[in-house]
Amino acid sequence: MTFQRQVAIDLGTANTLVYIAGKGIVLNEPTVVAYSIENRQILAVGDDARQMLGRTPGSIIASRPLKDGVIADYSITEAMISYFLKKAIKDFTFRVDLMISVPGGSTQVEKRAVVSACKSAGATDVYLIEEPLAAAIGARIPISQASGHMIVNIGGGTAEVAVISLGQLVVYRSVRGAGTKLDEAIIQHMRKKYNLIIGERTAEDIKIKIGNAYLESASEEKTIEVKGRDFQTGLPKIVKVSERAVSESLQKPLKVILDGVKEVLSLTPPELASDIVDRGIVVSGGTGLLRNIDKYFSHNIGVAAFTAEEPLFCVIRGAGMAIENLNSYKEAIR
Repeated sequence: MTFQRQVAIDLGTANTLVYIAGKGIVLNEPTVVAYSIENRQILAVGDDARQMLGRTPGSIIASRPLKDGVIADYSITEAMISYFLKKAIKDFTFRVDLMISVPGGSTQVEKRAVVSACKSAGATDVYLIEEPLAAAIGARIPISQASGHMIVNIGGGTAEVAVISLGQLVVYRSVRGAGTKLDEAIIQHMRKKYNLIIGERTAEDIKIKIGNAYLESASEEKTIEVKGRDFQTGLPKIVKVSERAVSESLQKPLKVILDGVKEVLSLTPPELASDIVDRGIVVSGGTGLLRNIDKYFSHNIGVAAFTAEEPLFCVIRGAGMAIENLNSYKEAIR
């Protein structure tokens, strides 16, 4: 006898999360794979592979198989999905119905690649849900109502801005590059201002510890010690970096996201725009954890913005709710 198991995956550029119906979120690991160049054998996935970023010899590559929210390396992504499913489920005597989130603007080719990778990894039936809709469901926004709701889902590879009404996307824009662009901005700033070369792991740690989207003048400023390599001498070097310096480096990539939000608002029908003024903008996604990002949007747009509760988990919670209630969310599922 084969049992049915309902599973949801948030396959993100930075993190992959797995949800099992009845259990909740059972896995949250970085979307990183380490493999051998010679025969493309998978050596490590997730947390173990992230530890190898920037530390591998020439014969091994540790990389993120998704770029800007879409599959960049099909075979490595398939192996990664298979690994995460086996780690989360452990027993494949079950029939696996899988709900997986995809960027809102995904092409049919990109969607087929995701479905094919999931089926090759062992899923029986595969359903797709657009990330902004999953994020809105996970943020407990009543998307089925005939009223406008705006969600800004900022992940690692993309920032997805959408206005939702009656369970569907009314206006949608995807901004390529979100959390990873913030990391790159910190790397460039450290090199330009301090002559210090750092890797993406260090940049991400700086962003998490003292990153701030909107510095309030009265707030006490934090500092952090950053270790790296001196650009001129090539020797190890330690510098003290302030919260203000990091905040300044983040303004350019943040403005790209802000411009995407403004563009969506400019295309939103007047009645729905009025609803958004009343209800505000909901911010979700892992980059929604960046300090004061809601205040950044409120200040620059003039509309109240709120960060959802546990923003990193909004998409996976929404995808999980959708797989558990397929009939209720059939309008949102592809």
